[in-house]
Amino acid sequence: MITTPSYYEQIGGAPVVREVVERFYERVLADDDLKPYFAGVDMPRLKRHMVMLLCSVLGGPEPYEGRDLGEAHAGMGITSPHYDKVGEHLTAVLRDGGVGEHILSDVGAVLGKVKPSIVAEPMEAAG
Repeated sequence: MITTPSYYEQIGGAPVVREVVERFYERVLADDDLKPYFAGVDMPRLKRHMVMLLCSVLGGPEPYEGRDLGEAHAGMGITSPHYDKVGEHLTAVLRDGGVGEHILSDVGAVLGKVKPSIVAEPMEAAG
């Protein structure tokens, strides 16, 4: 029986995902629009969670066991344009790492699917 390797395997597994997450947060933290969201955040912990989440999205062996994405981002007031910017940074880093367009398309679909859980509704953002 022939099995197709998961996206996780296709891109090179955990070492590549860890490198992608490092470069992703370098870009995000250098972005003046996004940097304020990360003030006072335990970045090593956040990076570990992002590695687990991305591994899970890509079909890696370990399921994501972190907090629900909506719960984790509640009260942060994340706007739709800022969420989209984060997605653009992730896509760019994956593309720079040689990840194929078919994988990027699926990652984009996941980003679209979870967006409503993460983006604050306009009334919440206004306070």
